[in-house]
Amino acid sequence: MTTTPRSGPGTAPVPSTAISEAPGTDKGPGPLLAVVLAALFMALLDVFIVNVAAPTIGTELHASGAELQLVVAGYTITYSVLLITGARLGDRFGHGRVHLAGMALFTAASLACGLAQGATELIVFRLIQGAGSAVMIPQVLSLIQRNFVGEARVKALGAYSAVLAVGAAAGQILGGVLVSADLLGTGWRPVFLVNVPVGAVLLIVGRRVLPWESGGERERGRAMDLPGLVLLGAGVSLFTVPLVLGQEEDWPLWSWLSLGAAAVLFAVFWRYESGLARRGGDPLIAPRVLRHPGMGLAVLRILAAMAVNGGFLFVLTLHVQGGLGYSALRAGLTFAPTAAVFGVVGLTWRRWPAAWQRLLAPTGFLLTAVAVAGVGLALHGGGDGGVWVYVSYAGVGVGLALAFSPTLTRALATVRPEDAADASGLLATVTQLGQLTGVAAFGTLFLNRLESLGALEAYTSAEALSVCMFALAGTAALGAVSGLVLRRR
Repeated sequence: MTTTPRSGPGTAPVPSTAISEAPGTDKGPGPLLAVVLAALFMALLDVFIVNVAAPTIGTELHASGAELQLVVAGYTITYSVLLITGARLGDRFGHGRVHLAGMALFTAASLACGLAQGATELIVFRLIQGAGSAVMIPQVLSLIQRNFVGEARVKALGAYSAVLAVGAAAGQILGGVLVSADLLGTGWRPVFLVNVPVGAVLLIVGRRVLPWESGGERERGRAMDLPGLVLLGAGVSLFTVPLVLGQEEDWPLWSWLSLGAAAVLFAVFWRYESGLARRGGDPLIAPRVLRHPGMGLAVLRILAAMAVNGGFLFVLTLHVQGGLGYSALRAGLTFAPTAAVFGVVGLTWRRWPAAWQRLLAPTGFLLTAVAVAGVGLALHGGGDGGVWVYVSYAGVGVGLALAFSPTLTRALATVRPEDAADASGLLATVTQLGQLTGVAAFGTLFLNRLESLGALEAYTSAEALSVCMFALAGTAALGAVSGLVLRRR
């Protein structure tokens, strides 16, 4: 492998086959990638791991329905709202330094969650835990962008995509294992405490292998754009809160007003950012990032892929645990084929023939449409689906991997290093909002259909699931068609 000088202002161009070392360290990029992907995996676990522990938490802490909802959703709310802010902090103060600060906050909040004695305490610490993730996670893509080039960057982004997919399913599996084990009579607490030793190790190792300085004088000199932060934070909050709380509250008027206000604030935010850029200021998200070739298409495809992924995982969990009566562990293991295949395809698609590469994303969406429809057909009668349901699960993994991984890689592969934080924060936020939208939209469809069918039984749950799977198939098909239309415009 060619040894290259550290990248930075004034250095010679880095050959496309090389990997740059982490600035400020004497380590290669392998340990850097391992540390940040392990942190990503841990943060993703906490989005899903609490789902299967929620009933136990509610019983032990005597939490009301609203309190339990905030225990589950509080993490997601602060995580979504602060992602862009976290990306800019890394740009200004150094991605490695900010990543470790977020890791320290996340680890401390995890310990506090595990020791919480009441529902209110747990909600507060979950909000803080989400804030730690929002500071930590945007640095992952930025560090990959700044420390890997050429084929090495493609491989690193493939590993990122694989971890993103596996983390979702692993959270449900690990949550089921830990709650079922009831270690030393601690019940639900290990789902949070498991983060503490892992976080401590990552902090120690990360201190040695992660770079501490920011990308250059231009990035360090950029203002924080506080009006942009307020506008975007308010818009994302108004969009996120009704998505995570609306279904439980039966979609009251305030939830629709909140979504409408969010749309207005997003428009105001974009107008303000464009004006700031024209005046020579430092916008929170540089408009040129969205105008970058293929970025608009990437945002659309990532939003569609993650909406399908989030909706699929959520409604299938409701069906297998509620309709089929699976245990938390067995329900988690249901997603193993999807996660495993997603990981393998996400790591290997770049080795496929070059002539196939441009068609991978639309083909992935179409395969996803066929596979999720197959899940609906296999489970339609209220049974376990037999071997065909596992074939369909694997098909969903292949399809989503092809829809997501090449899209993300191409969107980031050619972004300029100085725009890495903006692009990383944008795509991380789109990924999270896509998941939330999928859970809200398809979860509502499933529960409303189930309510219209009457009592919760295997057959009625299967009927509601089938409706959702065909709706998911339609969404995946639109992801392919819309992408092709936008490409031609």
